[in-house]
Amino acid sequence: MTTTHLPLEGILVLDLSQFLAGPYASLRLQDLGARVIKIERPDGGDLSRSLYLSDTMVDGDSTIFHAINRGKESLALNLKDPNDMTALKVLIAKADVLIQNFRPGVIERLGLGYDQVNEFAPHIVYGSVSGYGPDGPWVKFPGQDLLAQARSGVMWLNGHSDDGPVPFGLAVADMFAGANICQGVLAGLVRKGISGQGSHVETSLLESMVDFQFEVLATHLNDGGRPPQRSKFRSAHVGLSAPYGVYPTANGYLAIAMTPIDHLADLLEIVDLKAYADRPDTWFKDRDEIKRLIAGKLVMENTEHWLAILQPHDIWCSKVLDWAEFLNEEAFLNLDMLQSVENAMGRPLRLTRSPLRINGARASSTAAAPKIGADSAAIRAEFKL
Repeated sequence: MTTTHLPLEGILVLDLSQFLAGPYASLRLQDLGARVIKIERPDGGDLSRSLYLSDTMVDGDSTIFHAINRGKESLALNLKDPNDMTALKVLIAKADVLIQNFRPGVIERLGLGYDQVNEFAPHIVYGSVSGYGPDGPWVKFPGQDLLAQARSGVMWLNGHSDDGPVPFGLAVADMFAGANICQGVLAGLVRKGISGQGSHVETSLLESMVDFQFEVLATHLNDGGRPPQRSKFRSAHVGLSAPYGVYPTANGYLAIAMTPIDHLADLLEIVDLKAYADRPDTWFKDRDEIKRLIAGKLVMENTEHWLAILQPHDIWCSKVLDWAEFLNEEAFLNLDMLQSVENAMGRPLRLTRSPLRINGARASSTAAAPKIGADSAAIRAEFKL
């Protein structure tokens, strides 16, 4: 990986985690210049290697595994083998960061809990990701994204009011937990640079979902416990008034964000909408009725027609793009966020790049995810394990 002038150059990260949250955190650290060694079981490795994302596999490993573990090194260790455990402790003593997402209690039984590691590596920044925190009545439940969404209340924010609970179409709990632990690890590295002492950074899928909802939870907590109120029609945000939503047009969809109703009434020439124009108090209370008026007008012309009318007047709106359209947009191509990497068999894969630019440059990788233990011999020799 290209690490020249990246801020974490020289930082060694040991990633004992699997699936998404922990590996996402180490991926972000790698994109900032850190060297990441992935510790895997010799017999199967990270379970996400065989976790199907649709039915796409590349030389035996899932595409999601390649996407989230690109450019990392793989050291195969059996943590139940005393010799391998000794080797891992030697490596930990030389590392800067350790990330793990074992169920609470498991890592301690292996002898690698934070307090145990702190005895021989007090400098380590130790990141822990769990499902629901280190203790409590849910601690033994599987820390899985859909289940964390289900328990957090977030499913009642999506879809329309008659839809029942609607999950996100992405593993948002995993992704936000990974981003949060990365943020905490970076803070820990700053502290280590000042004092030489490490720290234990913890988060969970559930805590990350609570934080994700802080905007709407603030209303709930300070408004008599009022539950989230999804629109019955064209719902897009439980806390925002009309016209906020996505509307069908004659040839696609148009998204309209925060916009005064009086502006829309004039620009769209909707006579019945003028009744709400000077009554902002109705824009939330009567948002379904207002949205139906807007929808009835927008569906009569194509998206480009409405954009030509609305955008010159600084109305916050956008065509709703699918992936085929988005990936070919000049605005996306200008960001240069795709890269071509090669897997162990020499097969090229197209993957995304880091969302961060450092001093104007975006980090890139040349290698996809490694085969299990592909770097074991070299790492053992380098660190005398």
